[in-house]
Formats: sequence, structure tokens, C-alpha cells
Amino acid sequence: MPTHGPEAGVIRPITEPDRDCPMCPRLVEFRHEHRAREPGWHNAPVPTFGAANARLLIVGLAPGLQGANRTGRPFTGDYAGDLLYATLIEYGFAKGHYQARPDDGLRLVGSRIVNAVRCVPPQNKPLPIEINTCRRFLSGTIDTMPKLGAVVLLGRIAHDSTLKALGLRASQAPFRHGAVHEAGRFRLYDSYHCSRYNTNTGVLTPKMFRDVFARVRLDLDAGN
Repeated sequence: MPTHGPEAGVIRPITEPDRDCPMCPRLVEFRHEHRAREPGWHNAPVPTFGAANARLLIVGLAPGLQGANRTGRPFTGDYAGDLLYATLIEYGFAKGHYQARPDDGLRLVGSRIVNAVRCVPPQNKPLPIEINTCRRFLSGTIDTMPKLGAVVLLGRIAHDSTLKALGLRASQAPFRHGAVHEAGRFRLYDSYHCSRYNTNTGVLTPKMFRDVFARVRLDLDAGN
């Protein structure tokens, strides 16, 4: 959703919600409960991690309660981050040592991470209206990445919300782990979410996850 910038007549996409974003009442109430319970936690919309000139964007679901909602950095502090950041380091999309805290010195290299929903939802399950409301920030993030060549979609909600942000129909790019879809100037790469539940149940193995990023690395290096 665009807004006017400081220069007259300039339209700039909105990429980040305010710390006290009021747009989803249920999430606001949940946020306030945890601010009172855990005042030292981030307890606010989690901002995008990484530079806007990145060629790779990774789209997750929403902050985990004791992960990104606590630390303020996407996928930081929970099991999903252990697998994601190890994989990013392996394929050259991050450098440093992931230590599950935002001051661990880890940095992204040509990659960026964002969630489809920026605030932590109860039971990690955002409502459709909350996904729709937050999509303006996902759209703004994509619109302000001029070098974007690849988007990895972690799970069906991230997949579906990104398609809607891009104006694509579900029939044009059905979700399937390992699928690759053309989307104009970049490609979409589907993966099951790297949650503990998916890995514990065998829905997603580390190899399956690494294979997605291996394909992304290959395609980006080939200039595709």
C-alpha cells in the first residue's frame, strides 16, 4: 500500500508496520498481554532482516512466541531458525555464527527474511483477516527490492499470501514442496516450513530443505 514520501508527489511503498501497529485487534491484545508478562522481550511487529538490494527473499509465516517475538529478529531463538540459518550459511546466503540472539554477529549475504504476518499470533495461527491486513507490508517489501531474483516461500500461508501480493492466481502456481514458479522478474521456490513439527514428523527433512536452497543458489549463480 503506497504512501506519499517526503518529496512532493513521490509515492513510496509501506514496508514496515509501526511498533504499536493497531490494525489487528486480536494480535494487539496478545501483544499487550506479553508486554506485561515479559517486558524485556521485543513484543512488537518483527522487522525485515537484510538489505533491500538482496537477490533472495525468504518469506515465513509469523514470528514465534519465544523466537522472533522475543528476540526481534526473524527466525531467531527457535528451532526453525537453527535449520534456516545453518542452511543459509551453507549456501553462502549468510556469514558468521548463528547463536539464536540478534547480537550474535550473523549477517545475511544477498538475502533477506520477512514474515507474511509481522506480529506473533496466538497458537502460531494467524486468522485470514490478519494475513490479508498485513499483506500490504509484504507487498511493500517486494516492491522495494530492485535486484530480487528469487523468493523462497516457507509453507502454504507464505505461498498463498505472496501470490496475492503479486496478483497471481493459485492455479498459476500451486503449492508443492520443491516446486519452482515463474513470477515475472523473479522465481518463486516452494518449501515446507522448517518448523520443529514438520522436521520431527518427517514432513520436511534437512536434505529436502537444503535442496531448495541449492537450487536457488544454482539459479542465481547462473543468472536465472
